[in-house]
Amino acid sequence: MVIPSGFLFALLTAVLVIFGDTLIKVAADRATLSSPPMFAGMALYAISAICWYYTMRHAGLAEGAVAFSMLSLIALCLIGATIFGEPIGIRQAFGMIFALAAMFFMSQQA
Repeated sequence: MVIPSGFLFALLTAVLVIFGDTLIKVAADRATLSSPPMFAGMALYAISAICWYYTMRHAGLAEGAVAFSMLSLIALCLIGATIFGEPIGIRQAFGMIFALAAMFFMSQQA
Protein backbone atom coordinates (compact mmCIF):
# COMPACT_ATOMS: atom_id res chain seq x y z
CA MET A 1 0.00 0.00 0.00
CA VAL A 2 1.41 3.36 -1.05
CA ILE A 3 0.58 6.34 1.13
CA PRO A 4 0.09 9.50 -0.97
CA SER A 5 2.68 12.18 -0.27
CA GLY A 6 -0.06 14.66 0.67
CA PHE A 7 -1.07 12.48 3.60
CA LEU A 8 2.55 12.08 4.67
CA PHE A 9 2.96 15.86 4.72
CA ALA A 10 -0.33 16.16 6.66
CA LEU A 11 0.94 13.67 9.23
CA LEU A 12 4.29 15.46 9.48
CA THR A 13 2.45 18.76 9.95
CA ALA A 14 0.35 17.22 12.71
CA VAL A 15 3.40 15.78 14.48
CA LEU A 16 5.15 19.15 14.41
CA VAL A 17 2.04 20.94 15.72
CA ILE A 18 1.57 18.31 18.44
CA PHE A 19 5.13 18.75 19.70
CA GLY A 20 4.78 22.53 19.37
CA ASP A 21 1.54 22.48 21.36
CA THR A 22 3.16 20.34 24.03
CA LEU A 23 6.10 22.72 24.38
CA ILE A 24 3.80 25.75 24.53
CA LYS A 25 1.72 24.00 27.22
CA VAL A 26 4.92 23.34 29.20
CA ALA A 27 5.82 27.02 28.87
CA ALA A 28 2.32 28.10 29.89
CA ASP A 29 2.33 25.86 32.97
CA ARG A 30 5.91 26.23 34.19
CA ALA A 31 7.75 29.02 32.41
CA THR A 32 7.40 32.49 30.96
CA LEU A 33 6.42 33.71 27.52
CA SER A 34 10.09 34.26 26.67
CA SER A 35 11.24 30.79 27.76
CA PRO A 36 13.05 28.24 25.57
CA PRO A 37 10.02 25.88 25.46
CA MET A 38 7.86 28.73 24.14
CA PHE A 39 10.36 29.66 21.42
CA ALA A 40 10.83 26.01 20.45
CA GLY A 41 7.06 25.55 20.20
CA MET A 42 6.75 28.63 18.01
CA ALA A 43 9.59 27.40 15.78
CA LEU A 44 7.82 24.07 15.32
CA TYR A 45 4.65 25.95 14.37
CA ALA A 46 6.61 27.86 11.71
CA ILE A 47 8.07 24.65 10.28
CA SER A 48 4.61 23.05 10.33
CA ALA A 49 3.30 25.91 8.16
CA ILE A 50 5.85 24.98 5.50
CA CYS A 51 4.81 21.33 5.72
CA TRP A 52 1.16 22.38 5.39
CA TYR A 53 2.04 24.21 2.19
CA TYR A 54 3.39 20.95 0.76
CA THR A 55 0.31 19.11 2.01
CA MET A 56 -1.85 21.47 -0.02
CA ARG A 57 0.31 20.92 -3.11
CA HIS A 58 -0.19 17.15 -2.95
CA ALA A 59 -3.65 16.62 -1.41
CA GLY A 60 -7.07 18.16 -1.41
CA LEU A 61 -7.91 20.54 1.39
CA ALA A 62 -10.59 18.26 2.83
CA GLU A 63 -8.41 15.16 2.88
CA GLY A 64 -5.41 16.96 4.33
CA ALA A 65 -7.48 18.79 6.91
CA VAL A 66 -9.24 15.65 8.11
CA ALA A 67 -5.96 13.70 8.41
CA PHE A 68 -4.32 16.59 10.28
CA SER A 69 -7.29 17.20 12.57
CA MET A 70 -7.84 13.55 13.41
CA LEU A 71 -4.24 12.90 14.41
CA SER A 72 -3.92 16.19 16.29
CA LEU A 73 -7.12 15.74 18.28
CA ILE A 74 -6.39 12.20 19.36
CA ALA A 75 -2.70 12.76 20.11
CA LEU A 76 -3.29 15.96 22.08
CA CYS A 77 -6.03 14.35 24.18
CA LEU A 78 -3.72 11.45 24.99
CA ILE A 79 -0.75 13.74 25.70
CA GLY A 80 -2.92 15.91 27.93
CA ALA A 81 -4.00 12.87 29.91
CA THR A 82 -0.62 11.15 30.20
CA ILE A 83 1.79 14.07 30.57
CA PHE A 84 -0.34 16.80 32.13
CA GLY A 85 -2.82 14.66 34.08
CA GLU A 86 -5.85 16.13 32.31
CA PRO A 87 -8.97 13.94 32.44
CA ILE A 88 -10.45 12.35 29.33
CA GLY A 89 -14.17 12.68 29.78
CA ILE A 90 -17.06 11.41 27.71
CA ARG A 91 -16.91 14.48 25.45
CA GLN A 92 -13.24 13.91 24.62
CA ALA A 93 -13.79 10.17 24.12
CA PHE A 94 -16.63 10.79 21.67
CA GLY A 95 -14.56 13.45 19.93
CA MET A 96 -11.80 10.92 19.33
CA ILE A 97 -14.30 8.32 18.10
CA PHE A 98 -15.90 10.78 15.68
CA ALA A 99 -12.46 11.92 14.47
CA LEU A 100 -11.59 8.33 13.60
CA ALA A 101 -14.95 7.87 11.89
CA ALA A 102 -14.43 11.06 9.86
CA MET A 103 -11.02 9.88 8.73
CA PHE A 104 -12.48 6.51 7.74
CA PHE A 105 -15.28 8.08 5.69
CA MET A 106 -12.99 10.63 4.04
CA SER A 107 -10.62 7.87 2.95
CA GLN A 108 -13.36 5.89 1.17
CA GLN A 109 -13.78 6.20 -2.57
CA ALA A 110 -17.11 7.63 -3.71
